[in-house]
Amino acid sequence: MPDFPLIFERSSPQRRAAIPPQAELASQVDLGQLLGEEHLRSRPLDLPEVSELELVRHFTGLAHRQFSVDGNFYPLGSCTMKYNPKVHELLAPEFQELHPYQAPETVQGALELLYALQHGLSSVTGMDQTTLQPAAGAHGELTGILMIRALHRSRGDTRRHIVLVPDGAHGTNPATASMAGFDVLEVPSRDNGEVDADALIAALSDEVAAIMLTNPNTVGVFETEILRIAEESRRRGVQLYYDGANANAIVGQVRPGDMGFDVVHLNLHKTFTVPHGGGGPGTGPVGVKAQLVPFLPHPLVVRAGAGYALEEDAERPQSIGRMRSFYGNFGNLVRAYCYLRSLGADGLRDVSYKAVLNANYLRVRLQEAGLKIRYPRINMHEFVAQPPGGIRTLDLAKGLLDHGLHPMTVYFPLHVKEAMMVEPTETETLEQLDAFADAVAELLARAREDPEYLAQAPRQTPVSRLDEVGAAKRPVLSARQLRQSSVTSS
Repeated sequence: MPDFPLIFERSSPQRRAAIPPQAELASQVDLGQLLGEEHLRSRPLDLPEVSELELVRHFTGLAHRQFSVDGNFYPLGSCTMKYNPKVHELLAPEFQELHPYQAPETVQGALELLYALQHGLSSVTGMDQTTLQPAAGAHGELTGILMIRALHRSRGDTRRHIVLVPDGAHGTNPATASMAGFDVLEVPSRDNGEVDADALIAALSDEVAAIMLTNPNTVGVFETEILRIAEESRRRGVQLYYDGANANAIVGQVRPGDMGFDVVHLNLHKTFTVPHGGGGPGTGPVGVKAQLVPFLPHPLVVRAGAGYALEEDAERPQSIGRMRSFYGNFGNLVRAYCYLRSLGADGLRDVSYKAVLNANYLRVRLQEAGLKIRYPRINMHEFVAQPPGGIRTLDLAKGLLDHGLHPMTVYFPLHVKEAMMVEPTETETLEQLDAFADAVAELLARAREDPEYLAQAPRQTPVSRLDEVGAAKRPVLSARQLRQSSVTSS
């Protein structure tokens, strides 16, 4: 792989891209008097000096060195990374000239869209009302757990200090419960991948506030005893929380509300065509059943005569308050609304049909390639595999990079040794799934012939195998440090 110079290394004195015209006002203002002499620079900014063509080629080259859903297969289990229709990307900018402080009467179209999305997501999840404020799935979790806490306190039920969480849950579940002031009690899983329903129900008491589950669960298995769990929870006054990270497997097929859940968050940046990865922007709407509606964050979008408005805070005095500035990541909400409207009910069902079909096909292909399937049963949208003896999951993942394939999620869930979690999504073709399975088979065959082959991967990427411990202890955080380390190593 050829070296790729830093932008500063491309720099040449006096080379320029576009030079903006100098404003006349700048020459007439005494900046020292305006800002204070102590705030003025004594020397020019240390910026690279490059032409516009060099600048464009540099950043275009950097973009081509990155993995992306537009260019590569991303089988990240428990973290749906699927292709997003570009038509929805094109529609979102149509609203970008709006200002969040505009008077409601001037943004009726935007408010109508939000109102329709609130009700659309409520219908999809089987909930009574939905807030669009939360900025990510974990933020939605916190919103839901805070509402559950507010509900119990409104009833004078202050004894409930425990949240039950399966041992295979997403890490945000226990973290969220702890942040909200609850104690977390872990519940074991059974050998078939489902939560131990008997142990879960035995743990119910008047000290338990909520159960946090996802269905299908984190290993891609449908919780077949969910109705029993929901009935027992309701009988004991415990609220049932649905982690919607895996909704790609059930959207349009079955609703969390019909399973007995009281709260659900949806990761729109996973299931409903919003960009995912790179730190955001995420969106995690939360839907609730009727008993929790009074505690929803304010404001909701409501009908106001013939139009739409943001409700007044006083309309719901028990609200947990605002969870985010303005009304969430609006551009993402536009994309999600377009996704729902363009697919419709039949299209949503087709999404989950194909997500489950692709996952089960790939599960069989990878088992034939030599991987061990941790829970050998019909799975939903994802499944957990393990490498054959003597091969490390990390090494296999690194080897996939040389095939231009992003690795699956590795070492999660934590209770499965050498775990590999695979989710192909509904948007991948049969040919792509076969190519992935063939690459895994080839890597396993090479590893059997030469045990050190995978230990040296990747070989074709811009950065080869890193000393991760050394990088954590001695990070290189600047271009100057990088140049110094290059000189030292040479």
